[in-house]
Amino acid sequence: MADYDRLKKQIEGDILNSSFDRGRYATDASIYQIMPKAVMVPKTWQDVEAALDFAKAEGISLLPRGGGTSQSGQTVNNALVIDFTKHLNNILDYDADAGTATVQPGLVLDNLNRQLKSDGWWYPVDVSTASRATLGGMAANNSCGSRSIRYGKMQDNVRALTAMTVDGTTRRFEYADTTQSLDADMRTLALQEQDEITTRFPKVQRRVGGYNIDALLGDTPHIGHLLVGSEGTLALTKSVDLKLSPVLGTKTLGVCHFPTFYAAMDAAQHIVKLGPIAVELVDNNMIQLGRDIPQFRPIVESFVQGNPAALLLVEFAETPEENKKRLNALVELMGDLGFSWTDKNKATGGVLKVEDPTFQARIWGVRTQGLNIMMSMRSEGKPVSFVEDCAVPLEHLADFTSQLTDVFHKHGTHGTWYAHASVGLLHVRPVLNLRQDLGLRQMRAIAEEAFDLVSKFKGSHSGEHGDGIVRSEFHERMYGSKMIRIFETVKDRFDPNAVLNPGKITRSPKMDERAITRWPKNYSPQTPDTVFDWNAWPGGLAGAVEMCNNNGACRKSVGGVMCPSFRVTGAEKDLTRGRANVLRLALTGQLGDDAFASDDMADAMALCVGCKACKSECPMSIDMAKMKTEVQSARAAKYGVPMREKLIAALPRMAPIASAFSPLSNFALKFGYLFGFDKTRRLPDFQKPYSGPDGGDVLLFADTFNRHFDPETLRAAERVIGATGKTVGVISAPGRPLCCGRTHLSTGQTDRAKQELQRTTDAFRAALDAGKTIVGLEPSCTLMFRDEAVNLIREWTEAHGAQILTFAEYIMQNPPTGLDMSALDVLVHGHCHQKAMGVAQYTVDAVKSVLGANAQMIDSSCCGMAGSFGYQIETAEVSRQMAELSLAPTVRAAPTDTIVLADGFSCRCQIKDVTERKAMNLALLMDKALQDHVTNY
Repeated sequence: MADYDRLKKQIEGDILNSSFDRGRYATDASIYQIMPKAVMVPKTWQDVEAALDFAKAEGISLLPRGGGTSQSGQTVNNALVIDFTKHLNNILDYDADAGTATVQPGLVLDNLNRQLKSDGWWYPVDVSTASRATLGGMAANNSCGSRSIRYGKMQDNVRALTAMTVDGTTRRFEYADTTQSLDADMRTLALQEQDEITTRFPKVQRRVGGYNIDALLGDTPHIGHLLVGSEGTLALTKSVDLKLSPVLGTKTLGVCHFPTFYAAMDAAQHIVKLGPIAVELVDNNMIQLGRDIPQFRPIVESFVQGNPAALLLVEFAETPEENKKRLNALVELMGDLGFSWTDKNKATGGVLKVEDPTFQARIWGVRTQGLNIMMSMRSEGKPVSFVEDCAVPLEHLADFTSQLTDVFHKHGTHGTWYAHASVGLLHVRPVLNLRQDLGLRQMRAIAEEAFDLVSKFKGSHSGEHGDGIVRSEFHERMYGSKMIRIFETVKDRFDPNAVLNPGKITRSPKMDERAITRWPKNYSPQTPDTVFDWNAWPGGLAGAVEMCNNNGACRKSVGGVMCPSFRVTGAEKDLTRGRANVLRLALTGQLGDDAFASDDMADAMALCVGCKACKSECPMSIDMAKMKTEVQSARAAKYGVPMREKLIAALPRMAPIASAFSPLSNFALKFGYLFGFDKTRRLPDFQKPYSGPDGGDVLLFADTFNRHFDPETLRAAERVIGATGKTVGVISAPGRPLCCGRTHLSTGQTDRAKQELQRTTDAFRAALDAGKTIVGLEPSCTLMFRDEAVNLIREWTEAHGAQILTFAEYIMQNPPTGLDMSALDVLVHGHCHQKAMGVAQYTVDAVKSVLGANAQMIDSSCCGMAGSFGYQIETAEVSRQMAELSLAPTVRAAPTDTIVLADGFSCRCQIKDVTERKAMNLALLMDKALQDHVTNY
């Protein structure tokens, strides 16, 4: 067994080799799962050099890895995995005059383009996974993108690579230097086999299969392009020299609607003659699935007319005048092809013109999420990636797709289609259940027949996502046995002992070998007792966890909220995907006995702040907040609840007593460190509690936090609601104040949480039955009745939950009149749960429409406080770092007369703690406006 402790002493980075660590890297976005030997997270290039020396000495292999989003199994292997993403992710050189950049392999495409945009440049290989795809991984795959019809693939946009070969030599690979023996050998091989190469390689743009030995032909042989698309099997990339392109100017979009799929495919060859930069397919499956996903439903409804069988998104990017001309030509062409919404003599169809840039971006957002939308099927059968990269000449596209559909039907299934009609490449995924042996047999039979069709139409079986495990086996079928020997010669000359990612491109395993899939023999998910009802997913909790397809949308670094802990640490462990992977492995017994409630699992969940962003921002709706609760509940049942967590959970019961003796209680808070609270944090002081009137048309849900720590907010809400002409009271029940139970739920004491919820929902239902309106101020407490309560309390429904209003929702429905704060600038920080439940915008809208103020939502992730998370000694620093991602810098930069709004009590505490600026709840701001109005009146 390799001595990883020895390697750890030689490097600055980290070595991860626990079963949980290895499990997080055992899968990518393919169907495959291979447990690595260990994982290295290098800090320096010298760490990578040490890893290579170590691997050769120990007789193990190396696997370089970027975002881990490969569709074909390129980034899984029984090897030492090198994760380049955390540290080796910088721009090393950038020439704005020349339009060139040199980047480290771990740099994410979107992060590069954000830095280039101000100078008018971008890197145009616009893959749909741009928010997490690394440039190193894109080079390894020879990636393409939606606009490859104009810009080509990675090979066309990479100037050179600096890489290390297995002999330890690091050099620049550009145009072949025949004084170098390696370059000379490759050039000689290419020239010797020129006839075979030119005959066998398909004449389509989207050919990324095998090695690019053809790059060594011609007058300017380029050995760097041989490394592009080599999937980490030839060398370890240190940096990539990129050729940049001017950013696209004005764009316009035509959404072509077709009554049949065949008609859309046949039209593509004619549409490309109009000079678009993209022609992308959206099929009926994606339309229907998109309509079923709350995140996408309103967007889909806004651009889909009726029920077409397929759409083609046709984009032009010329001058405004030329765009308009070409868009009109597209409408005319569609009419000539026989599609019209108005002409009864033609088939139903037509073009929706989209010239507004914001609307275009929303439509492209749906297309970019095509894969994830397709994978959102809640069934044991899923669209499976193995023939999805087939590319054929455009004139054959319609016949190819028709005949491939017949193959699917022959084997008892159907396919989901999307992607790049402009270049004859369509991502098609047959729906199969690979848990069953039948599913594996169907996959092989379909693959063999599909690749025969590709050969028949003189296409490429590997057109974008690379070879990996799933397609490498079929190279001989596509290229012939002599070409396979050529590929093997390339591999053996670069890597004679198969140190680098063996089994990819050459000498690969069978694509249907069950032992290397996610469903190995005897795969049997456990069905533990659960807190929540997971019956909506086949297989219950395990089925919900299995919905994570590893596509890595949670790895995005800006925009939205997901995943705040990963944005701070950059560690796979602290990622929704990383947590889902170890949950799946634990629930299927692959991490040993009792892994679900283990310390390692608790560590995996430790930095999950329960923000719920994954529930709304992950297209698979992986609700990690609920899954974390399941883990906490299992641990509480097995090990009990630690004292600190008992104190947190008991806060609603203790707060009335603590508030009554607030001077003594607040003094005692100074000793919170004795129970595991961080000394550098000041716990909020207890105040004289809010005590509102009984009864009224509108009943305030006075949550524990505002009631006992920020009572003025509730008093303000009472006054503002009263100004709407309603009588106001506090909803209550005999005995202690009502509580949502979140403090118990967040500490794994789920039975107590259910008791609290039952008591409160009983009171709520009685009030709703009496025609009362219930309004809450604290987002995490109020919105619990739309989420967890629906799942935990049998008598409580989604319809009930929708009637429990946030304060902003109430104000938008019942706006006070005559208030004017038009001279005011307001920054709004949305609470994570407001964002996850789609109600954060109401706060901004209320400030704008009711107060007339200038309001802007801060583009921020989680504030980082997240209840007790920010106060805990082990997470306080990470909490601050979350705030420093964007929230704290934005607040500090705001003028002192700008009002900062944050509806969440924790958010207000965090803002005050890290910026020394006081934020207020919307109710308090509206109350100030109301008092000003009364004074002025």
